[in-house]
Amino acid sequence: MIDLQGKVAVVTGGTSGIGLATVKLLLEFGADVALCGRDRQRLDEVAAELVRAFPSRRILARPCDVLQPGQVAHFAQTVQDELGNVSILINNAGQGRVSTFADTDDASWENELKLKFFSVIHPTRAFLPQLEQSQDAAIVCVNSLLAAQPEPHMVATSAARAGVMNLVRSMATEFSPKGVRVNGILLGLVDSGQWRRRYEQREDASQTWEEWSGALAQRKHIQLGRLGRPEEAARAIIFLATPLSSYTTGSHIDVSGGVSRHA
Repeated sequence: MIDLQGKVAVVTGGTSGIGLATVKLLLEFGADVALCGRDRQRLDEVAAELVRAFPSRRILARPCDVLQPGQVAHFAQTVQDELGNVSILINNAGQGRVSTFADTDDASWENELKLKFFSVIHPTRAFLPQLEQSQDAAIVCVNSLLAAQPEPHMVATSAARAGVMNLVRSMATEFSPKGVRVNGILLGLVDSGQWRRRYEQREDASQTWEEWSGALAQRKHIQLGRLGRPEEAARAIIFLATPLSSYTTGSHIDVSGGVSRHA
């Protein structure tokens, strides 16, 4: 049993999917949790749901655009003032961009690189002074299998994800003397709003989600024969964020259902 009583955790992009699943697991294991997102209405709805489910936990939900350093710094100060020093930071980056080299213009490259890098850099920079005060601090970055196994139809995202994987290794090396571990997960195809929207646009309206996603998994050569579930990714995040992985830093866990082909 993981006991996170007395610990404070932060999850960026914590209002849906893997981020929300991670928030719920952290609360289940006893942590107090701060989460952020850009949609205030969605944040309020999620916060109300979480307070009902975990009435004994301290929960802080605030709007914050992680690409705006001023907003992130304010969020970090608010968390410290209301919950105390953070010992767990989950950097949960955004979705991918479908584009090839031929149809990706400079602005698209800049937007994608900025999103993937600074959604990690800004929160890490803002919360690092707090993390350094913890005896078992951990940062976990939610990354994609594209970092190690690029796809030509997602060229900008693949390149950015590879850079983030390198960044995790670099931060782990730099932060280890300060007692802060840094790791990441490499996601394959996981059930998300993006895939649900594609399902709603399916050609055969008679197909169930299980049938449609199972066929997708077969086309993508996923050995487990299905898409991952957000809570499965969240469990890998929790492992890396807690003393269960106390001797692990600078590493990534593959959460792809066997679709990976990289060494």
